[in-house]
Amino acid sequence: MAGSVKRCPDNLTADELKGYFASLVASHSWSTVKLDRNGIQFFYRHVLHRPWDWVDIIKPPRPQRLPDVLTVEETFKLINTTRKLRYRVFFFTVYSLGLRLSEGLQLQIGDIDATRGRVHIRGGKGDKDRSVTLPEKTLQVLRRFWSTHRHPQLLFPNPSGGAQRMQAATTPMNRGGVQAAIKAAINDCAIRRRITVHSLRHSCATHLLERGVDLPTIQALLGHTDIRTTVRYTHLTDVTGANGREQIDGLLRPFARHAGRRRRHDFALEADRLVLAVIA
Repeated sequence: MAGSVKRCPDNLTADELKGYFASLVASHSWSTVKLDRNGIQFFYRHVLHRPWDWVDIIKPPRPQRLPDVLTVEETFKLINTTRKLRYRVFFFTVYSLGLRLSEGLQLQIGDIDATRGRVHIRGGKGDKDRSVTLPEKTLQVLRRFWSTHRHPQLLFPNPSGGAQRMQAATTPMNRGGVQAAIKAAINDCAIRRRITVHSLRHSCATHLLERGVDLPTIQALLGHTDIRTTVRYTHLTDVTGANGREQIDGLLRPFARHAGRRRRHDFALEADRLVLAVIA
C-alpha cells in the first residue's frame, strides 16, 4: 500500500482502514487511492476468503464537468440551419421549454395548456412530471406545425410512410433521426464544440441566467430535484437578479426577427412557409 498502518492487513478494523484512507486522500491522487482500495478488497475476498465489509470506505468523486453551451446567436443559427421542418420545430421546442430529448419526443396535444400558458411534461428523469412555462412563440410554432399532420395525439409523430400516413403513426419520431439531424446542422454551422440535443437544454438554462432569471425558477423549469444541479450553470455565465415569464418570452424574441435562407426538401413546403411566417 502507498502508506502504512504498521499492522498486518488481515486484522485491520474498519476504523483503522478509514483513518488510513483519510490520510491517503490528503497526500495521493485518486488513482492511487483506488488502486490501494482495490488491492485490499482483493486480499480480503480472494486470499483471506472473508467478506469485504468496507467497500464504501472511500470512493473517488464523480467527475463534475461543465457542459458545452451555445450562444443565443449560435442557437438561432443552428435551428434555422436544420434542414427538415419537423427537426427544426423540435429543436426550437426543446430549447424554448428546456426539455430533454425523450421529454420532447413524448409531447402530446393534451400536454399543451394554451389557456394557462403551461406545458405538462410527463415521465421526466426519475419518472417525475413537471409543469413548465409555454412561451407564446412556442405555442404559435407548435400550432402551425401540428396543422401539417393533425395527429390526434402526438405533437411529433413518426413520419415513416410520408405526410399522408403521419396521422396514423403510433410512435413519435425516432431519436436516432433527431440526433443525426442536429449533427448535420452542427457541421453546417461549423460549430466545433461537443453539442448534442441535450445542449439545447443547457443553453436554455444559461441564456435565462444571463437574462436575470433566478435559480429556483430555472430549477423548476428543468425539473432538478436538487438546486445544486442548477447552480452549475452559474459557472457558465454571469448571473443577475431578476425573474418573470417575460424574460422567457424575451429570450425567444431574436428568433422572431429573421429566419434566414433555408434549403427546403421537407415533405411539406407550404407548411414550412407557415412556420417560417411565425418565426420570421
